[in-house]
Amino acid sequence: MKIAILGYGIEGESVYKYFSRLHPDAEFTVYDNNSQTKRPLPDGVKFVGGVSDFEGVDADIAIKTPAIAPWNVQVTGETTSVTREFLKKCPAPVIGVTGSKGKGTTSSLIEAILRASGVKTWLVGNIGKPALDILSEISPDDVVVYEMSSFQLWDSDVSPHVAVVLGIEPEHLDVHRDIDDYVGAKANITKYQSAEDLLVYKSGNEYVGQIVAESHAEKQTYPNDESAHVKDSGFYYGEQFLCSVEELKIPGVHNQENACAAIDAAWNWVQDGAVIARGLADFEGLPHRLKYVRTVGDVAYYDDSIATTPGSVVAALNAFDAPKVVIIGGSSKGANYVELASALAAKKDSVRTAIIIGVEAPKIEQALKDVGFADFVNLGSEVSMQEIVSVAQGNANSGDIVILSPACASFDMFKDYQDRGNQFIAAVQNL
Repeated sequence: MKIAILGYGIEGESVYKYFSRLHPDAEFTVYDNNSQTKRPLPDGVKFVGGVSDFEGVDADIAIKTPAIAPWNVQVTGETTSVTREFLKKCPAPVIGVTGSKGKGTTSSLIEAILRASGVKTWLVGNIGKPALDILSEISPDDVVVYEMSSFQLWDSDVSPHVAVVLGIEPEHLDVHRDIDDYVGAKANITKYQSAEDLLVYKSGNEYVGQIVAESHAEKQTYPNDESAHVKDSGFYYGEQFLCSVEELKIPGVHNQENACAAIDAAWNWVQDGAVIARGLADFEGLPHRLKYVRTVGDVAYYDDSIATTPGSVVAALNAFDAPKVVIIGGSSKGANYVELASALAAKKDSVRTAIIIGVEAPKIEQALKDVGFADFVNLGSEVSMQEIVSVAQGNANSGDIVILSPACASFDMFKDYQDRGNQFIAAVQNL
């Protein structure tokens, strides 16, 4: 048997381990965009590098990893993907979570609530372990929480039992063909659900509405007075008081909404307010997601490097009442900056200064000028993170908050968003 692995990063390694156990005598070939593999290949595995498309792959089975676009794949035999293989074979209920931002936080909150109740829970996908690595360990009484990006959902024809769709805005348009392709990929999380399954979704979002229209599942919006919502500084499910919002340690109304989505998703397993409170309190937040760094000279610094869309920056700005200095900019993901500029203009009384960086800086500057927001400093791309943080410090007053919340990708100046966030943390520690 010939087995092809399309893409060989962390997921590709996981694919090999999984399928080599199933087919120990198979002939494996790795096809990758890179001319040389960045990860060591097992003995006997062939490597074909520098592949720009994956047409004419000669294999009985080809397994596509999330980084490979489905329209680039033509195989002589069967084609499958990591997500499809996992969802078809997993013996336990799966809660899938997608959205433009908040997937990792919401997935982690669901996991924390379930674990607090004593349910054995597995967190897989972008934030957890590669899904196929732990498939053989899962039992029917467990619950799997699967953080699902558009790339993981791209060509899936299987949906999880519970689908959570958070807010969606244009993203990854440097990779997806267009916004319809991006939303269409997200829609696969619920497209193949049945009437016995559950869809939890954010209402009032144009793109989410398109996804909901394709779903056959039971539908439930969040926050919702009949299910999880916030009232009088407490989390409620319908009329049932669950716990104080102070149990949630991560800031912002958007994170309270993420918690509501998590409560709804876990409700079939956990309905005890004390257990939910313990789960929420156990979650300390994820790195680079509006994470407090330190306070210097009565100015608090927050790392929100994961914020690569304009909407996520707006959520970060809304999380604090104090005056803010915000660091924005980077490389393009195909978004425009009208929403971001309008939000800054609407909050000009609380946004003291916008520090603009990266190759998108000229576009962001023009968008700010178009709406009459003049309190910005354009540092461009030829600047270190220490210099950026020093400029932010110089523009902040006592009691202010400095937030790295870029609204852009990081690849013009940094290795990735983690590198950007880590450099920000180091620069703040050096103040």
